[in-house]
Amino acid sequence: MAFNRTAFAASLVAALTATTSLAHADPVTLRALMEDVPETQIIEKLMPQFEKETGIKVEFEKIGYGDMHDKLVAQLVAPESYYNLLEVDFLWAGEFPAAGWLVDLKPLAEKSGFDLAPFIPATLDLLGRTEAKLPLVPMYNYSMGLIYRTDLLADPKLKDAFEKKTGKKLAAPTTLADYVEISKFMKANAGIAGAAMQGQRGDPNAMEFSNYLFSVDGSYIDAGRKVTLDSPAGRKALDLYVSNIRDGAQQGALSATLDDTQRLVCSGEAFSFVTYWWMLPQIDDAQKCPKVAGKLALSVMPGGHGESGGWGWGIPKNTSPETQAAAWKFIQWVQSEKISVARALEGHAPVRADVYTNPEVLKKYPFYKTAQDVVASGKSFPIFAYSAQYEDVLGAQLSLAAGGQAKPEAALADAAKGLGELLAK
Repeated sequence: MAFNRTAFAASLVAALTATTSLAHADPVTLRALMEDVPETQIIEKLMPQFEKETGIKVEFEKIGYGDMHDKLVAQLVAPESYYNLLEVDFLWAGEFPAAGWLVDLKPLAEKSGFDLAPFIPATLDLLGRTEAKLPLVPMYNYSMGLIYRTDLLADPKLKDAFEKKTGKKLAAPTTLADYVEISKFMKANAGIAGAAMQGQRGDPNAMEFSNYLFSVDGSYIDAGRKVTLDSPAGRKALDLYVSNIRDGAQQGALSATLDDTQRLVCSGEAFSFVTYWWMLPQIDDAQKCPKVAGKLALSVMPGGHGESGGWGWGIPKNTSPETQAAAWKFIQWVQSEKISVARALEGHAPVRADVYTNPEVLKKYPFYKTAQDVVASGKSFPIFAYSAQYEDVLGAQLSLAAGGQAKPEAALADAAKGLGELLAK
């Protein structure tokens, strides 16, 4: 039987209307599989407020990123999904709608008057927004930039040693080559890692390398979806990446994850890391990280562009109209200006422009001005039905090159070939 989108949307809107007073109806429980990161914890603190206002309970099941995709897919292909509220990574924003697993949120937004204008356009486009459809509502942003130690850049002995060695002033890097040079210098002269690098094969190293690629104006594909990775810019990016992971990074970088890099920087044992910008409020904390608090700064990735990423809220089709209506109510609440500001005051990575300019937020976190630049300048990993699989293809080749098991030019050629093959599927 063919799926009638119009009839389905009408029934869902009717369910939404019927549940506007869910606080006085039978209790509804929303269940979501969530990545175990600070953003999830920030939302959890506020959920009692939502339950008090609506009577709707929300339960988060928190797991590591690497297990999320397969666990979600198993539910989305089942007759009925256990998870009736979805947290969807941008890497799956091509796959999930293409498979027909998500409710189109556009009719719900129009019916309820949910205003999308405050959302940064890039965050909507990253998640597959078109004029005709809205598969996901942006949840939070994880564009990447550079976090570095300002105290080490100002250290007189290091400044003198760097100038004698290079003939240049020791300062925040403005190009990728400058960054790698400073990273290697810090490892050799400051007694700590120059860069805390997340070199584990797959999502960690694929995302990290993307920053190197975009920093030198490289790209994965062009506007016509032609593969452009194997290029002079791509080779320069990979050469600098390999150089830094071998001579600037911490021991064990090839197996390190985001959590490992966070702990290393927090302990004071690294000069810098290329990471998600919202890591700054997590580390620049005197209680959590006393060795580095007050000594950190954020910048756009040297070269002008970093990796852009984000998560969105979605609603699975294979759930009841009642829970879908409740899920939409939660999405409107959690992405409202009021709750987004409350989340930002706890370190949330906003997707709404009005949060970045909120006086209360800027008073607590002045660096959000820079964060907005990080978001605005970010470029995206290729988004298509096999984005998640391509992370593994690319990650494998990066590991081979960084580990000395393949020449960088050969690894890059194989990574480009793998991308072309997946795009053609």
